[in-house]
Formats: sequence, structure tokens, C-alpha cells
Amino acid sequence: MSLTTFWFVIIAVLWTGFLLLEGFDFGVGMLHGVLGRDEPGRRAAIGTIEPVWDGNEVWLVVAVAAMFATFPGWYATVFSGFYVLMLVVLVGLILRGVSFEFRSHAAGPRGRRLWGVTLSTGSAVVPFVLGIALGDLLHGVPIDAAGEFTGDLGSLLHPYALFVGVTVTVLCLLHGAVFLELRAAPPVRERAVRAARVLAPVTGVVVLAFAVWTRVDSGHGILLSVPELIAVLSVVAAAVLVREQRLGLAFGATSLTIASVLASLFGELYPRVMVSSTSPAFDLTVAGTASSPYSLQVTTVVAAVMVPVVLLYQGWTYHVFRRRLGAGDPAKSDGVVVGTTPS
Repeated sequence: MSLTTFWFVIIAVLWTGFLLLEGFDFGVGMLHGVLGRDEPGRRAAIGTIEPVWDGNEVWLVVAVAAMFATFPGWYATVFSGFYVLMLVVLVGLILRGVSFEFRSHAAGPRGRRLWGVTLSTGSAVVPFVLGIALGDLLHGVPIDAAGEFTGDLGSLLHPYALFVGVTVTVLCLLHGAVFLELRAAPPVRERAVRAARVLAPVTGVVVLAFAVWTRVDSGHGILLSVPELIAVLSVVAAAVLVREQRLGLAFGATSLTIASVLASLFGELYPRVMVSSTSPAFDLTVAGTASSPYSLQVTTVVAAVMVPVVLLYQGWTYHVFRRRLGAGDPAKSDGVVVGTTPS
């Protein structure tokens, strides 16, 4: 395997890791107001992700940095052509980040409701818009012979890309509901169980439609590829496991579904990194947008040193903040959640 192909796979893995870990954060953020119902319940739901959400966002930073270092041509076209989408994602991440802090310091119920709404909104906007961007990569956007984006915002909002956005958002909702089943105590847990049972079949239909549409949009007919078939089977398994209350396996199934959806998108894309709707001759490819061999070698060495450090840190974080949280685990007045220490 060449270094260019290796780094394309690594970037796909980094985006998958981000949506796997931050995906349940997004889901909890969207669901906390509905499943929490009262203030102790909402605090308990938020408390399940409060110790880890910012660490999970490291995967996004690393994914973007890896694109910049290894495929500068791809990075330049994406972040110039998708400027409005990336700006919306950035605003959503900022709103979501400040909501955790400001909500815990709000003086009254009105302030807490306001920051709860911004938390839910940011948690919904980010996966939806990132899904649109991922769909655009595969469906195609106007790119000229120089590799420059020549379209406008309307060029990015075609039906397939919008549906990928819906798919990613719905997956995050189910992922978050199952995570709350694992981490929250009654009564939030029981509400999460009911929500997951409703969301699971809906997500199954959406993932099946995504798989078929992706295959057709890529020009391969309706016969599913291996990642797409795994995505469909794993979301069906998630629905069954949620119904049977096998929560650990259900969370593994939703994780596998997200990973398979991302594998489908990047697998159908390779060896391209971005499809041109202007002409197939203008497609951006792995080889055509990569850095020099020396730069790729240096980046590989740096990654070999730093990635294990990040994995060890995150693994330790999840170990420390591992027990269930209930409505009796409120936040302190200084905004630090109690009840998240090991049992």
C-alpha cells in the first residue's frame, strides 16, 4: 500500500472515529431536553457526556489537520468551496461548547432553557451539515480543471447530500439514545429505552435507503457493497438488541453501523477524494492532491508517536468516568458535575 492510499485510509478512520465518539455526544445533546423532562433529569443526561465531549472533538481536529498535511489540494478545495458549510459547523460547535458551561451557571430556569436549546440545536446542526459535506464529496460538486470550486451554496444542497445529512443525524440520535441506556440511571434510562425502540426501526429504513441511493449514485446499480450490506445488517441487529435490552451489544451495533456508513462513503469515493460534477476529468484524486513523499513520511512518523498517546488518554478518560449517572447526581454550583467519579 502506498503512503497516499495509507493516509486516505487514515483520514477515513479519523472521520469515523469522530462520528463514533462525538456521535453519541450529539445524540445526547439532541435528546437531553426530551428525555430529561425536569431539571435533575436534564442535568443527569448532560452529565453522561460532559467529561468526554471535548476530548472526542480532538478527532475532528486531527482529521482536519491530517487532510491539510497529507492532501493539501483536497483540503484547499473543500475548505474554500464548502466555506459556508464549514462556517455553520464551526458556529454549531461553538454554540454547543459554550452551552455546557453557560447552562450550568444560568441564574434561573429561563437561562437554563435558553442554553439547553442552543445545546440541542448545535448538536443537531453539526452532524447534519457534516453529512451534507460528506455526501457532496461523493455525489460531486462543480470543480474546474485547476481544482477550484466554481459553484455556489445551491450546488452543495442537492437531494443526495441532504439525505446523507439526515442519515448521519438519525444515526447520532439512535447512538445517543443507546448510550444513555448504558450510562444513565432511572428515570432517564427508561425514557432512553423507549426512545431507542422508536428510533431503531426509523434508522433502519433510513440506512437502507442511504445504502441503495449511495450505490445507485455511484453508478453501480442497487447491488450493495460489503460496507453497505454490513451497515444495513448492523442497524437491523441494533433494533433487535435494543428490543431485547442487550445494551452493550446494541451500542456495538450502532457503532458498527456508523463505521460502515463512513466506510461506504469513502470506499465508493476512492481513488478520488472529491468528485467533479463538471467533468470526470476534473475529479480530485488521491495521487493528484497528495503532499510530497517526504512530507508524507514525516507526517507518518509524527502520527505513529502521537496517535497512541491520544488513544491512551481517551481510554483512561472513559475508564475514570464510567459509572451510571442518575437524577440524583446534580451539577455543582461551579459547573463541575459530581457523581462522575469511579464507583
